[in-house]
Amino acid sequence: MTSLINVNLPTQSYEIAISSASLEQLGQSLAGLKLGKKVLLVSNPTIFKHFGKIAVDSLESAGFQVASYSLPPGERYKTLNSIQKLYDIALENRLERSSTMVALGGGVIGDMTGFAAATWLRGINVVQVPTTLLAMVDSAIGGKTGVNHPHGKNLIGAFHQPRFVLIDPEVLKTLPVRELRAGMAEVIKYGVIWDAELFSQLEESQRLDQLRYIKPELIDAILTRSCQAKADVVGKDEKEGGLRAILNYGHTIGHAVESLTNYRLLKHGEAVGIGMVAAGQIAVNLGLWQQEDTDRQNALIEKAGLPTKLPVGLDIEGIIEALQLDKKVKDGKVRFVLPTQIGVVTVTDEVTSDNIRQVLQEM
Repeated sequence: MTSLINVNLPTQSYEIAISSASLEQLGQSLAGLKLGKKVLLVSNPTIFKHFGKIAVDSLESAGFQVASYSLPPGERYKTLNSIQKLYDIALENRLERSSTMVALGGGVIGDMTGFAAATWLRGINVVQVPTTLLAMVDSAIGGKTGVNHPHGKNLIGAFHQPRFVLIDPEVLKTLPVRELRAGMAEVIKYGVIWDAELFSQLEESQRLDQLRYIKPELIDAILTRSCQAKADVVGKDEKEGGLRAILNYGHTIGHAVESLTNYRLLKHGEAVGIGMVAAGQIAVNLGLWQQEDTDRQNALIEKAGLPTKLPVGLDIEGIIEALQLDKKVKDGKVRFVLPTQIGVVTVTDEVTSDNIRQVLQEM
């Protein structure tokens, strides 16, 4: 399987390359982009143990001077303190404006590396090499970078598009089951907001909770259709002036749940799954969506082994309060992405606290 997807932007377009065993060709892929010779490869210890040598050897064989640094794994390390460490390594290795940071890892590594690249010397190159399903289909594409504030997720960040995205499906074979399931949340999201055919393909699969039960052709479809959906949306709205907000389906309540559990209890995709269940029911209660459709969505979320209920003991009023810190708040009103049919959503600020409270109390 080899696919090339273009992200067409007015300022800097780039390619997403999806190809098996392509990590070994990373250096060769970057050699054609006319980048500077200095590269800082950022990963975490687990990912680097699996794939670091392959990536470094490939880059060095293509003539790049490579330094590498591993950050601790986990959302709770997605902070300005971690970014400071990357700045220190960048300074130590004399990274220049033509230099490149390469993110080898999941969404946390990709977001932090992207933000460090966006702000070092007012912006240097970044290349995304995602190693989780969630990062492959979502966070590695589109240029959103950032870190968390203690009171909210991704409140500190910048738009900084990668020069290239390399996706090697082979690396999914080492992905922990829980991480695969978390990534499936974003895949289901694309089916709901953009691609009804992808949604149907997911429904036809008997299981979505473990890689060994998912047919290779469905993995191909998941990667190519999800990446194409993200590329289409970002190409129409790079900096979330309008359409791109639909990519936050399930994230509004999901981010609040993550924040209130200190990013320790749930994976990002697990929180998004809960957020999609809530958003789907809000849409039904407002008369925007059919109960049958939200039941279909929830069945897929369960099939992927994802939670559909709020964590026990979570304060519902705390969630409602946390929503006011969401990045999509405009004029004090929380904007929700709500489905109207499979493959179509709308963005509205007509969701009241009572609407939200009613649904959360039933979860």
